[in-house]
Order: sequence, then structure tokens, then C-alpha cells
Amino acid sequence: MSQEVAARQASSSPSALAAAEIAAEVMRITPYTFPDAKLQRLQQDPLREPLVLVACGSFSPITYLHLRMFEMAIDYLREDARFEVLGGYFSPVNDAYGKPGLAPASHRVAMCRLAVAPSEWLMVDPWEAAQPAYMRSADVLDHFDQELNTVRGGVELPDGSRRAVRIMLLAGGDLIESFGTPNLWAEADLHRIMGEYGCVIVERTGTDVWGFLLAHDILNEHRRNVFVVKQLIYNDISSTKVRLFVKRNMSIKYLVPDPVMHHIYAHQLYVGGREPLDAAPVKATPVKTTAEDRD
Repeated sequence: MSQEVAARQASSSPSALAAAEIAAEVMRITPYTFPDAKLQRLQQDPLREPLVLVACGSFSPITYLHLRMFEMAIDYLREDARFEVLGGYFSPVNDAYGKPGLAPASHRVAMCRLAVAPSEWLMVDPWEAAQPAYMRSADVLDHFDQELNTVRGGVELPDGSRRAVRIMLLAGGDLIESFGTPNLWAEADLHRIMGEYGCVIVERTGTDVWGFLLAHDILNEHRRNVFVVKQLIYNDISSTKVRLFVKRNMSIKYLVPDPVMHHIYAHQLYVGGREPLDAAPVKATPVKTTAEDRD
């Protein structure tokens, strides 16, 4: 059986049709409400700092590696014993990002929601995707700070008092290396992200995170706000390769969650269009007109 035939059959299977029906709801990004159904309301250990992790990216499509990054991060942070993780969020980038292979925001939000549905602590915030223009990562973190600390007053402690929640960017080592690309990231934004919030970096194959931290002036300045998570089982799945597999009628099963796979087939995403020959991020200048690397 050809992969093209298999894909057509997969898209008409009962599970795929169910996913398509669910998609009518999960693709909705307006009117906006901040998702907090899985957010931990009461901090268990007041000696730890309450923390929410935010991953900004294209998620076109979301893969098992994106999900594993959160799980690796929470394992590291639990062992570190300084933080109590209250929740984790995917924030899909706005359509105005305009990179090759970027599916419409409604589909990317839907795929993320389908992927995190079984999770007890991961959520998807469509705020960035729903904005009328591209939003920089620092502004997205400011949004989470507003929602969690200004609107909700932080997290409740066992004695009934409340304290502010810390927000950190969760990113792969490849994204962090893009910080060093001239004119790609505004220096003021890097100081805000690394200085005011902090970053949890998951190592990726082929990236020397520690060497880059030593060489990059801004990251080195804020190195105490950077937490590097080592992959114990290396995972090289990339959204770029998943899109290419779809285009070439190759199987993507076990690269993405099944509901995501069915959504891709049901809506014929990534079938056409041109993809770069490698998985290198798109980079351009100058800062005022260029989007950050958000693969």
C-alpha cells in the first residue's frame, strides 16, 4: 500500500473523523480567555519558588520532542529543589511570523491542544497567535506575567497568603544559539528575557550550550538565570522533517501524537509548498523588521 493511500485512509478513519470534529472547537482562538484549567492554584511547598514554564515557537507541527522538553524540564526542576512547577504553556507564534512551512495559527493551536489533552499540567495559550501582528518573545512573557500575577494575584500559599509566580522561557539549545545571530534578537529583549524571567534550556544534538553561554556576553551576564537540562535519551525529531515526510508521503506515526497526525491528514496540511533543504532556522536583518528564530 502506498503512503499516499495510507494517508487518505488514515484521514477517513473513525479516529481521524473524530479528530476533525474536535478540531472545530480546538481551532477556535477568539474570543480570548486565558487558559488556567490545569494551573495549580495552591502551592504545596512555600520554601520553593512557584514557576510556570512557557515555550514560544512555531509548532508547525508540534512533535513528541516539544512535549518531551517539558517533561525533561520538570524532572530537572524537581531534582533541583528550588522551584515548584505550577503549569506549562505552549504559545504558538503569530501568522505574521511568515516562515516557510508555517500552517495557519488556528491549525497550530488546534494541534497543540490535541497534543496536550492527555497532560495533567500542559496547556496552550492562543493569545500570541490571535494578535493582529507578530509578538516578540519578551512581550509574550510579559503577557503571562500580567495574567498570572496582576490579574490572578500570583499563587495561593498554604497559610492563605499569595506570592508572585515566576515565569521562565523553555527553549531548545538550537534556539538559544540563535541569540548570537547578529541583528536577529534585540539586545533589550534578551536582557528582559534572561534578566527578568530566566530560561530553561534543553540540550539538542549538535549544540554546545555551555560553550555558547560562556561566549555570549548577555547570556553570561545572566547565567544564574539559565538552567541547562541534559537529554539523557536524545531525540532529534524536528517539525521541518515532519513537514517534509508529509510532503513526500512518508509515515509520521510515532513522530507526532496520533490526534495531531490525524489533524494533519484530515486538513491536508504541509502537502504543498517549498521547504528548505535543511532544518536550519530562517535568519534575516534588521531587528526592527525581523522575527526572532521561533522554529
